[in-house]
Amino acid sequence: MNVYITDGSENSFYTAVFNACTDKNCIVTSSHTVQLPMDSTVIVVQADGNKCGRVQKKLLAYAPRCLKDISLILRRGSAAKEQVALEYIRLIVQKRAPVGDMLSHPAVIAAREEKKKVTLEAHRFTGFLRFMEGKGGIYYAPFSPDNDILELILPHFTARLADQPFVIHDTARGKAALYNRKECVIVQTDEKVSVPLSDCEQHFQSMWKEYYRSVNIAERPHEKQMKGYMPVRYWKYMPEKT
Repeated sequence: MNVYITDGSENSFYTAVFNACTDKNCIVTSSHTVQLPMDSTVIVVQADGNKCGRVQKKLLAYAPRCLKDISLILRRGSAAKEQVALEYIRLIVQKRAPVGDMLSHPAVIAAREEKKKVTLEAHRFTGFLRFMEGKGGIYYAPFSPDNDILELILPHFTARLADQPFVIHDTARGKAALYNRKECVIVQTDEKVSVPLSDCEQHFQSMWKEYYRSVNIAERPHEKQMKGYMPVRYWKYMPEKT
């Protein structure tokens, strides 16, 4: 069995698909911790613009909207994301048509589930993301999402905070979006970023923690209700939970 190891980029994935689509028993993954079968042959895939372009062109001819779907699947934070995308592509190539409406097919079910998890988390973080005012007036929002959603939530915040410089930092993937009121760029960064808070922000956080303590009744814990409103994995950067 061939195991195609990509670098996690879309170009590397589509390069792998160039051969993997017709390699029926292969595995495609970007995870270096995946358990390999005993008889596996590892193939490290380097992005090839020509092969990538040929695959995308063929897919667009069969299903014009499929590249957007595949892009969402590849943003999943799971080791199986490339394999799910590959099975979806194989079905498109087999049918030579869009397959999104084949709701009983396992490949379509899996693809829809992966897309849903990505888009749902992106939607949640448009409301859950917490900004802190740093010295100098730049707002900083660290978060650690399950999926690679930074680019998906940026349009919301650049529209909502159009006149406010900010940094949104995905600490799980070591990258950040820097917005200066005119343009936004994404850069690689370190998880350990120290941002000095403004005096106003420190005062606000102190008041918010005090308010939280005052309304929390020790004899009547409501952790279960809180978890229902906001999953525990999102609590890491909430002032009242730190």
